[in-house]
Amino acid sequence: MDRQSKKPKSRVVKINSQHTWDLFITQANNQACPVMVHFTAAWCVPSVAMNPFFEELALCYQDILFLSVDVDDVK
Repeated sequence: MDRQSKKPKSRVVKINSQHTWDLFITQANNQACPVMVHFTAAWCVPSVAMNPFFEELALCYQDILFLSVDVDDVK
């Protein structure tokens, strides 16, 4: 039996379009839910280094909506 620990599912929502952004921001506004956004890029080393920390925050603060926007993917 394989007893590897499973990583918890990410609570960070990856934004891949203007439509997705609008959808989640509207939902958050309607529910008075705070939003934390991480603007990132694969070429930006400090931004990439922050990814695990951002994921950890999302697990700790479940009453906040965490969004991640790759600035190169969404223009």
